[in-house]
Amino acid sequence: KNHDLVVAEELRSRNLLKNHALSQAISDVGWRSFLNMLAYKADLYGKEFLTIDPKYTTQRCHQCGSIMGQNSYKKLTLKDREWTCPICQTHHIRDWNAAVNILEKGLGKWQNPKIKEATLFGAAVR
Repeated sequence: KNHDLVVAEELRSRNLLKNHALSQAISDVGWRSFLNMLAYKADLYGKEFLTIDPKYTTQRCHQCGSIMGQNSYKKLTLKDREWTCPICQTHHIRDWNAAVNILEKGLGKWQNPKIKEATLFGAAVR
């Protein structure tokens, strides 16, 4: 109700289930159902709902755009909950940084030719 745009990552539960420590909890939750409910509610209130490809959202510095794992920088692992960008020295909390990147990607502010465009829950957004 309060926001004109909702952006979420396209959850790939098959990939999430590869993590055996989380697989039981993940399989109990209906990820697709959750996204469908968000899309339904957004439509009900005349709001826009986008899903984006989550690729690089946790690895990219939202401040300068550098991506960990490229240019000989260490790729982050799931254990890396906080990190500092080697280019601009910005300290990041992984999940918060990913949320900022997801929003920027949905708004079209993320300029990177390797990144796919946002999807308006099934239709490409340009």
